[in-house]
Parts: sequence; structure tokens; C-alpha cells
Amino acid sequence: MASISDTNRKILDFPAQLKLQDELFPTLKVLDNEGNLLDPEAFKRSELSDDDLIELFKRMLLSRQLDIRSTKLAKQGRFGFFAPTAGQEASQMASSFAFKDQDWLFPGYRDIPEIVVKGWPIWKAVLWSRGHVLGNVFETDDGKPVNSWFPQIIIGAHYIEAAGVALALKKKKADAVAYAYTGDGGSSQGDFYEGVNFAGSFHANAVFFIQNNGFAISVPRAVQSAAPHLAAKGWAAGVPSLVVDGQDALAVYLAAKEAREWAVSGKGPVLIETMTDRFEPHSTAGDDPLRYRTKDEIAKWWQKDPLIRMRKFLTSKGIWDEDKEKAYIDQVDQRITDDVKKADNVSKQKISDFIKNTLEVPGFAAKEQIKKFESEGK
Repeated sequence: MASISDTNRKILDFPAQLKLQDELFPTLKVLDNEGNLLDPEAFKRSELSDDDLIELFKRMLLSRQLDIRSTKLAKQGRFGFFAPTAGQEASQMASSFAFKDQDWLFPGYRDIPEIVVKGWPIWKAVLWSRGHVLGNVFETDDGKPVNSWFPQIIIGAHYIEAAGVALALKKKKADAVAYAYTGDGGSSQGDFYEGVNFAGSFHANAVFFIQNNGFAISVPRAVQSAAPHLAAKGWAAGVPSLVVDGQDALAVYLAAKEAREWAVSGKGPVLIETMTDRFEPHSTAGDDPLRYRTKDEIAKWWQKDPLIRMRKFLTSKGIWDEDKEKAYIDQVDQRITDDVKKADNVSKQKISDFIKNTLEVPGFAAKEQIKKFESEGK
């Protein structure tokens, strides 16, 4: 039996504490970089059928094509704000695949693909990027509600909003959870801590994701926090937390699936850190990643492209091939083209429209401004 002196010595051993933090967060992995199964038991535990695997990969391909086309449109001046997503297809699409229509999504501005696969039309996503009011209408083309909050621009703010909805779902005993995404930079924000702490305190139905893509705009992950693992921040709120290989779609899906099951059962939230990378700039609004990253580093991450390992895995199972992929990408490209045209044909907003949309009941000054601009045809 350890003496009180031995116990006290361990308590005061600061280097040992840091080492322990690192050891307590191994990375969940199911597929290796070549698409080989590392853990057949974990794959079986995921309960993914061949049809599920194909649908998941199609979502990943959809996300990549959205990234490619959106970047081109932004360079042409036909798109508004855009945050590239290449490299995060497993982190975003495999995690969201574990949730249901009735679950509430709380996305950051880089999480447009998760809303699209929930049923939000691409033409509305284009309008959102342009600041059009219709881009904040979360309905399908046939008018069904899409359970998503707007893509939050204020870093981490939606964690508080997600915690509130998660508590409401718990009180209603709903078969639903709130799930929210932020980046490694978002985990340094006060709103992040408040949201996780609140949800943990009330054992609310929430699943929180930190997509650790290495940089908060241009600030490297190591400069943002001394925490060996960002997932450790969840432990401070008494929340089960884990680290996942964010380039491994099967591992991300398994983590998200079991986190949802835990949260929806009333046991409280879960925090998942996905180790991923954004291959491209932080946004198309003037960011140059080569000012703070090297070409060699970026190239190494491209070799870990989540599409490659998933493609190899499906091909080895005999359920995917090059012809199927080309046909699907052609289909996606046509869908994007059609939706961009639809967005282009939506009436442009006037200055008077912006003022009308600011308040449900305009005040005296706003009414005067609306009247003035309308008289000028603006």
C-alpha cells in the first residue's frame, strides 16, 4: 500500500502529470492509410452495411466536389464567403452520417457540407455565402424543415446555443441530440468552455466535435494551447472525451454513433476531437497558407487524403470502382451547376430589403430609411 508520502510525491510530480495526459488519450483507428482494416471487431461494432458504406463515401465525394466547385466560383467572384473543406471529408461526413433527421446540427462556417446532406439545398448554401436572406431558410426544396442552426461565424458561439437545445431535448425526453462542430481555434474560446460545461452539468443530449485541423487561421495548434490533447478540455467539465483519427471515416463514424447513443440515453454529452487537416487556405478571402505552412507539410497531409483510404477499402470489398465514381461525380457536378443557376436567378436584395429583414417590427428611424430607399428604387 502506498504511503501518504508516496501519494503526495506523485501529486506534486508535474512532468508526470503531463505525460499521463498524453497517455490517456490514444487515437481511435479502424482503417490504415492504405485502406486496410486495423480492427475488424470495431468495424463490426459500427454495423455499417455495404449500402451504408457506399452512401457514406458518396457524401464524402459530394463534399469534395462542393469544395472544388465553390473554390472556382469564389475565384470567379460568383461566390461569397467560403471556407474550404478538402481534407476534412471523413471528419465531417462520417460524423454527421451517425446522426438522424430529428437531431439538431450546430455548424461552424466550415460545416456547410453537413447541412447539405441533411437536406439543405445547395442553391441556398450559395445564397448564404452571398449574404442573401433566403440563405438562412433551413428547409428542403419541398418545404420540409432541416434541423440546423445557421453556420456560425462567431467562433464557438454555437456551443452555447447547442447546449441550450440539448437541455431542451433532454427535458422533452426526445429521441434526439444536438451536435456541434468547431475547429481547434474554437476550443480556445470562452463560449466553447461555457457550452460544454453547461451541457455536462445538466447531462444534456449533446455531442461536441473539435475538428483539430492544425491551424486557427494562421496560428499553429501548438501555439493555441499547451494541452497535449484538446479532448482533455472535455474532462474538465466531467464529459467523456476521446481522440479519433479524423482521416479515418470508419473510426469517426463509430465514435459519433456511440457518442449519440450515450447522449440520447440521458447520460450526458460527449466530446470528440478529430485529428484532421485542411489542405487548402482557411478561406478564399485572401488567406495564403504558404506564409505559415510549408509545401512539404501540406503534401504529406494530401497523402493521408480520407477519400483515398475509403476508396481503397470499398474497392477491396468489391462494392466500388472507377466507373461508379466518375458517374456519381458527373451527377454531383450537374446538381451543383443547376443549383448555382437557381441561386443566380433569385432576385437580388435591395438596401430597403436589408433594413426590413433586420427587425420584425421596424422602429421609426428604420421605417423612414425603408421609405427613402424604396422611393429611390433601392
